[in-house]
Amino acid sequence: MKRFYDEAKAVRTDRGWGIALDGRPVKTPARAALAVPSEQLGYGIAAEWNGQAEEIDPLSMPLTGLANAAIDRIAPDPEGFASELAVFGETDLFCYRVDSPAELAKRQYEAWDPLLDWAMRRYDIGFETTTDIVHRAQPDETVARLKAAVEAYDAFHLAPLSPLVRLSGSLIGALALVEGAFEEDAVWEATRLDEDWQEAQWGEDEEAIATRDAKRREFAAAMRFLRLLDAS
Repeated sequence: MKRFYDEAKAVRTDRGWGIALDGRPVKTPARAALAVPSEQLGYGIAAEWNGQAEEIDPLSMPLTGLANAAIDRIAPDPEGFASELAVFGETDLFCYRVDSPAELAKRQYEAWDPLLDWAMRRYDIGFETTTDIVHRAQPDETVARLKAAVEAYDAFHLAPLSPLVRLSGSLIGALALVEGAFEEDAVWEATRLDEDWQEAQWGEDEEAIATRDAKRREFAAAMRFLRLLDAS
């Protein structure tokens, strides 16, 4: 739609930090107040609205989209949403390895084991890894504790956690980022290891490059949402 306002501002409200367009409060698609708990996140969302040209492009407003998701989709049933995310812990990318070629196996070991080791210490759990494509069940206690870890987050943390899990295929990697235990680039590169190996062997095509770059932008937007959300 056409841009219909001159200026967006983050304003303090009884719900947190809302967004006002020429003084009028912004609503979510479900007509709830668009309000976030962090002042810095509020400023970040307002900047997205101020950055729009003559026509509003929702794809250029990822912070707004994640805030809308937190309010409209997740807040009504955060436990149910968290349970859906926690399922990824049963088939985490880092638990499925190759035994050949040896160089790829070595890279997986070097990139993935530190993340699994962190999770084992952080949540006092163990993992079953395999070089088979057949599903390998994780210990019940591991699944339960990972589920509890995800359910402990509020709607505004679950919103960015969701794309981090979906884009990476790893609940462990996503939790490590939310906990601030690993750097963004390190986790992204770890989750891309297999694809990067294949591209190095067989070459890249334009469609694959475009898909990869789009995923990277979405991944980065989720991380920026988290940083602004937790900024003091």
